[in-house]
Amino acid sequence: MTRVLVTGSSGYLGSQVVSALAAQDGIEVAALDLREPARRLPGVAYESADIRGAEVDAIVGRHRPRVVVHLASIVTPGKKSKREFEFSVDVGGTRNLLEACLTHGVKRIIVSSSGAAYGYHADNPEWLTESDPVRGNFSFAYSWHKRLVEEMLAEYRASQPQLEQIVFRIGTILGATVRNQITDLFETPRLIAIRGSDSPFVFIHDQDVVGAIVRGVDSPVTGIFNVAGDDKLSIHEIAARLGKRCVVLPAGLLQAALWLLKPLGLTQYGPEQVDFLRYRPVLDNRRLKEEFGYLPRLNSAEVFELWRASRASRAA
Repeated sequence: MTRVLVTGSSGYLGSQVVSALAAQDGIEVAALDLREPARRLPGVAYESADIRGAEVDAIVGRHRPRVVVHLASIVTPGKKSKREFEFSVDVGGTRNLLEACLTHGVKRIIVSSSGAAYGYHADNPEWLTESDPVRGNFSFAYSWHKRLVEEMLAEYRASQPQLEQIVFRIGTILGATVRNQITDLFETPRLIAIRGSDSPFVFIHDQDVVGAIVRGVDSPVTGIFNVAGDDKLSIHEIAARLGKRCVVLPAGLLQAALWLLKPLGLTQYGPEQVDFLRYRPVLDNRRLKEEFGYLPRLNSAEVFELWRASRASRAA
């Protein structure tokens, strides 16, 4: 039996990964999260702990997993969340887990990074490959923390090569029931576009992310891989598919408006997220397909249509 420990196991992605792994022959699953799972699956060992805590070492030692799937991070902070707390979970929690893996002889760790690790920059190439540098923006905490985690992982690859790594830089996840800050952008009566930018989106089906992670448990290939569907959709194409119009605004005007509105609680978006729309990282998935050997079942347009149809059926 291959023992696998999944962190962040009660989250949207984590719960699906636990379910998929538990359905595989020859895999024993332990699920670690501070939150109670929505449902407990038979045969899965559930553990409750803060990823930053000393008890993580004890849990890894108790289960002795061959593979750890690390999904625990703060993707959408709560309204009262502090950046220091988010850093302690995303970066400090990852280091805490890596040390536990080394102490107890874990063979492989699979880490969910993000396309956000590349950062949102005017000079990003049209399609980013795994050889491009990670330049996550300090102004955008999630992007900055993913950059710091990846730099940490690079240090561990050099100093602790016995711990194999698979790092998935994941694009914008969509599925039938996904709701997050990005889908909230699409729910507005008119979509916002930045003058001079197509604001391209590369989507990946949640089941393709799960599929890549499951494959990673016993894949002969390790390394860093962009996880994204084929092709991309611009904000204007997305608006057309939703039957909506785009309001095209100058970047400076939108930044000023968000700077005023965010402190008043009138929007969840801050001025730093103008660059999030203007300079979106577009992920090239060739290495995922050709070297890792995983072919996403849905391309960007197909997974967007799946989400759109599900949204329409829920509204009916």
